[in-house]
Amino acid sequence: MSFYSYKNEGNPRCPGRIGFDGLRKIHEKVCIQVNKVYDSCLQQETLEDVRIVLTEISKGCVNFVPPLTFISCRSTTTKGNLVGTRIDRLPDRPNFARVRTKVEIPIEVIFEDCEGRQGSGKAVISINKDVVLYVPDESVIPFQLESIVNAICVSGRFIPGDTFRFEVDVCITIILKIVAKVELLVPSFGFCDIPPCEEFAESVCDDIFKRPLFPPQLEDILDKKKDRPRMLMEETESEEE
Repeated sequence: MSFYSYKNEGNPRCPGRIGFDGLRKIHEKVCIQVNKVYDSCLQQETLEDVRIVLTEISKGCVNFVPPLTFISCRSTTTKGNLVGTRIDRLPDRPNFARVRTKVEIPIEVIFEDCEGRQGSGKAVISINKDVVLYVPDESVIPFQLESIVNAICVSGRFIPGDTFRFEVDVCITIILKIVAKVELLVPSFGFCDIPPCEEFAESVCDDIFKRPLFPPQLEDILDKKKDRPRMLMEETESEEE
C-alpha cells in the first residue's frame, strides 16, 4: 500500500486532509530543520529563435549526416545554475533588494539525421533576470538565492554549418526564491505510519468475482422489482423534507 491506497483509507497516522476535530490530535511541538522560503517569484515567458550549440553528442554514432531534423528538447534538471548574482538593497524600500542574476537551464535536444539515425546533445539556455525580492537582514545562518526551472521546446530548426546548431522556440518557467536552512517549530501528530507497499496486479477477475455465487431465484427478482417503486418514493419524500 501507499499513503493514498484505498486499503489505507482512514489511517490517522498518514498524510491527508483534517478537520477541526483533527487538530485536537496534535500532541507535541517538534523542531525540524528545513529550507524556509522567505520570498519567491515566478516568471513564465516564450522565447523565439533561441540559438543553441550542442555538446556531448550521443555516443555510439558521431558521423551524423546533415541536414538534421529537430525532434524535441526539454530541460534535464529542475535546478537552475545561477551565474553572476548581485543583490543590492533598495534604499527607498527597506527589507527589499534588487536581485540580478543569469539563470542557466541545461537542456537535451533530440534530433534525427537524413538517414533516419536518431541522436541527442546537451546545451544551455541562459536567461538574465532582474527582479525585486524581500531579502532578510544578515544573520549567523546565511540566506541564498535558488532557482527552479523548466524549459520545453515547441519547435526547432537546424542551422547548417560545421557545428550542431539549432534555433528553437522554447517555453521557459523560472522560480527565484530566497531561502535559508532554519530550525522551525511546528505542531506534530507524531511519526508517520508507513504502510506496506501494494503489489501491482491486474484486476481482470474483479468483475467475475463480483457476480453472485448462485443464480438468482425468480422470487428474488420479483422482490427487487416490488421494492424499487417504494425506494424511489422514500427518496422523493426525503428530498422534499
